[in-house]
Amino acid sequence: MENTKRQLILSRICNKRSLERSAGFTLVEVLVSVIIFSVGLIGVARLQVVAKQNNYDAVQRVAATSVALDMLSRMRSNHEVLNTYVSNSGSTTVGRNSITSEPTPICGSSGTQCTADQLATHDLWEIEKALDGIAEQDSDGNALGGLTLPTLCITGPASGDSGVYTVAIAWRGKAELSNPDSSTCGENTGLYGDANEFRRVLVMQTFITSI
Repeated sequence: MENTKRQLILSRICNKRSLERSAGFTLVEVLVSVIIFSVGLIGVARLQVVAKQNNYDAVQRVAATSVALDMLSRMRSNHEVLNTYVSNSGSTTVGRNSITSEPTPICGSSGTQCTADQLATHDLWEIEKALDGIAEQDSDGNALGGLTLPTLCITGPASGDSGVYTVAIAWRGKAELSNPDSSTCGENTGLYGDANEFRRVLVMQTFITSI
């Protein structure tokens, strides 16, 4: 009888210790799982940030491509006055509302006749509005579309003769990268970081005949 009681007591003690060990191991496992899960969440959050930055840069580059192609198309169509597009210095820069008011006459409106020079001047104004995203505005009149701090540079023969014309567009990106060496457009503006580490550049070149 006593042996049976002793065995029962020993069994209860062993079961209790076993439960304590089991509970201890379960707590450790939970803590490890929480740590692993937390690290995973941090990784996912970081990936989302990177994905948003890449998506933003992609959208900006698509917009810049569209504007550059539009600019070159206008220059080819109005090739008689290429010197108006590049100015007498062989370089023209627009962007960030540098052309404050629409040139007159308003080319493209019904019944308006414009010379080739007037059309070129109006083209530059329209291109700047596209860069700044004026077509999309909030209730306060602030531009919502366009590029971030855009600078568009047109270079070519100063005389407006046939030759290679370049349209470069710079804008401010989200992440720090090395300064692109494909063009100096916007480098001296101070808008893209102390070392131009936020500068993004799209460059397009084409040969345009003035004849």
